Amino acid sequence: MILGFNIGFLEIGFVDLLDIMFVSVLLYQVYKLMRGSVAIKIFLGFLILYLIYLVVRAAQMELVSNILGQFMGVGVLAAIILFQQEIRKFLLLLGRTSVFNEGNLLDNLKSIWSSKGSYQKAEIAPLIDAAKALGGTNTGALIVISKNSELKFYVESGDRIDAIISKRLLLAIFNKYSPLHDGAVIIHNNRIVAARCILPVTEREVPAQFGLRHRAAIGMSENTDTLVVVVSEETGQISTMRNGAIAHNLSTQELRKAINEYLHEDHPDVSSVTSNILKKAKEEGSTKKEEPKSEKEEPAKVS
Repeated sequence: MILGFNIGFLEIGFVDLLDIMFVSVLLYQVYKLMRGSVAIKIFLGFLILYLIYLVVRAAQMELVSNILGQFMGVGVLAAIILFQQEIRKFLLLLGRTSVFNEGNLLDNLKSIWSSKGSYQKAEIAPLIDAAKALGGTNTGALIVISKNSELKFYVESGDRIDAIISKRLLLAIFNKYSPLHDGAVIIHNNRIVAARCILPVTEREVPAQFGLRHRAAIGMSENTDTLVVVVSEETGQISTMRNGAIAHNLSTQELRKAINEYLHEDHPDVSSVTSNILKKAKEEGSTKKEEPKSEKEEPAKVS
């Protein structure tokens, strides 16, 4: 056995270590999917029941062992039914890689080795201006930016537009009297693909200050490789969601930085980028407060 060694009567080799590593990674991913949800409690319940089954079978308690054995016989089917949401998220996580995106497979393989995608010339200024104007009037907005996929499943839930990104168009869509304002706008390939789209709502616990619009944005960022921009209807604050991470109360400069990081980098980390931006903004604000105020000149008295 290659690189084999013994622990007591066990003979462990390189393949065994590789197997253990893969199982550890798999269990960690499963834990990340179920963390903070009710599924983790159901999983612990299954585990405790299985341990009880092992104990009663070792103690040769035939009646209880047979009852639990019948239950364990359909345990796989029951687990699929109970954990269908978590299994779906896990499969989405595997299929979110850019190799399996829509389009030509060869083009997707080439895009992996390129340092920058096709969004180098993306026009995000109208999006930034629209978010600023919507926040200034406390108009709620939900904008999904996708660089890898058109998100056909979510596009079909709304109304197709297929228009160039425009500040006036975004303001018209999210106007509270517009029939398209209730839902999300999906942007792909520098175009507004659809409006009034329905997004999946996250199942994890979120702060009470976030409403249904923010929960839908978090759920969309968890299920897809997208950056979701949210404008709060109550406070007018701008937030972004990426991979379930929330960057709250952003300025227009910070929003521009987050969008550019998402569009131009292969593996962006929006949460770290926005946290650094917020930290720098707070430091600059604190330094400005510490500076002594200049004395104001008294207005000249007219005799």
